[in-house]
Parts: sequence; structure tokens; C-alpha cells
Amino acid sequence: MAHEPDASPTGDAESARDAASGGDIVLEARDVSKSYVLDEVVVNALQGVDLEVRRGEMLAIMGPSGSGKSTLMHIVGLLDHPTTGTVTIDGEDVSHMAPNALAAVRNKRIGFVFQSFNLLARTTAQTNVELPLVYAGVGGGERVRRAKEALERVGLGQRLQHMPNQLSGGQQQRVAIARALVTEPSIVLADEPTGNLDSQSGVEVMKILQDLNAQGITVVIVTHDARVARHAQRVVHIADGRVVLNELVEHRIMADAELDGANAELEMDAMTLSVNIAAPR
Repeated sequence: MAHEPDASPTGDAESARDAASGGDIVLEARDVSKSYVLDEVVVNALQGVDLEVRRGEMLAIMGPSGSGKSTLMHIVGLLDHPTTGTVTIDGEDVSHMAPNALAAVRNKRIGFVFQSFNLLARTTAQTNVELPLVYAGVGGGERVRRAKEALERVGLGQRLQHMPNQLSGGQQQRVAIARALVTEPSIVLADEPTGNLDSQSGVEVMKILQDLNAQGITVVIVTHDARVARHAQRVVHIADGRVVLNELVEHRIMADAELDGANAELEMDAMTLSVNIAAPR
């Protein structure tokens, strides 16, 4: 079984889970292990991991490279099967579903946001967002309506017909978030969502994720960055394939306050520059 920390204000795993939201459990992994064979050597990527995500929660899974966090993301994101253990989504055991059935559940219940955006280069923002609905068999008129609504939700209502190369990195990630939202999934799963962005764009993306969570959407972020993780309500730390700490975030970073601070600093710099230019020489 995965290690659970001793009870403490930030470390009691059960209190952290319960206090973060109080909603019902939308995703649960129980005693999940994953092993690979590489060059005749068995690699234990995950060892007895337990994880609960409650509906309406914003959770970060954090760990360094090689910790097993990406393997855990693939399993809870239904991109891979566990070697042992169970995974349930909305109470349904999906641990060993057939590929077609698993793909249907994944498309309906999980919205992915990737570090590299994964947008089709020669396709407009709107069409990129429509793609999951195409796979779901949604009709053309409904696809257009829902894609526009999702893009408006992330502040890109005026960029519907822009190609990815006409958008900044931050705007491309917003398109990716809209694509994740368009199927109205149970969970939005964001893998290093700020990894390819500059600091300002990264904070803007975190604000969108926090705003969506405030509207009741369950958000799970996978990251190696402690500062990104502190935007969540709860952080599950992974090391050597095990959960080593499950904690509530005591001093949560709110992205809107970060943006307000950055804007105030820019205004101060502009005022200083104006004074310097106007000063007699």
C-alpha cells in the first residue's frame, strides 16, 4: 500500500481529501501498480498507489522526473491499464476495459490539456475544439455551438477562425483548455499546462483553471513545479512510484492576485519611466 503521512495540519491524507471539496468521489485509484520490462529488467513505475479525487476539487499531482507521476496520469486518464489495482470513474470500474470501450469513456468523461497543446496546425481554433465532439458523434450545428461557447469561456471568442500559428503560446493553451471542456467531462486533466509558456502566460492559464474550478469543474494538474502545484487546493506528492505526502495547501496561490500584482508593477515601471523622461536634464 502507498505510504500515508502521519496526521498533521497539512499532512493527514484523509482530512486533506475530505476538506478539499466534500463532494462525492469522481475518480478513485486503489492499490494501483504498474510494471514494465525494459531490457529484461522489471521497472516498477508505480507501487500500491491510492488516490481519490472529489467532484469539484482542484488537485495537483507533483513529483520530479522519474517519480511515476506521468505513469499515474496515463492510468487515471485511461491512456493505460494498471498492472494491478483498480481505477473507477464516476463509480464505474475502468481498470481493464477493452480499448474501444475505454476510448468511449475517456472521450466522454476526461478532458485533456497537454504541455505541447496538441493542436492540429492547419485547423482553426474552432475546428480544433470541435474534434472531440466529432468523435462523440455530435451533429454539426451542435458542435459549432458548443465549440464557440467553450472558446468564449476561455476568452477567445474573437479568435474562432485563427490558426494555431496565429495565436500566442498562451492562446494556444486556452484553445486546448476549451477543447478539454467541450465534451463536459467529469474531470479536466492538465499535464504540465504551463510548461511551454512564459511566466505571464502561465499565470493566465492557471487563472483560467482556477476560474473553471470555482464554477464546479474538477481539475487535476500534473506538474513538477511546486509553485504551479500551490494553485491547487490539495497536493499529492509522488516519489519512486509511491504517494509520499497528501496535503492541503495552506497558503494557496491565487492567479488573479498574481496578475493584479504584475499589472501594478508594470504601471509603476511606466510611471517611473515617464518621470525619468520628463525630468529636466
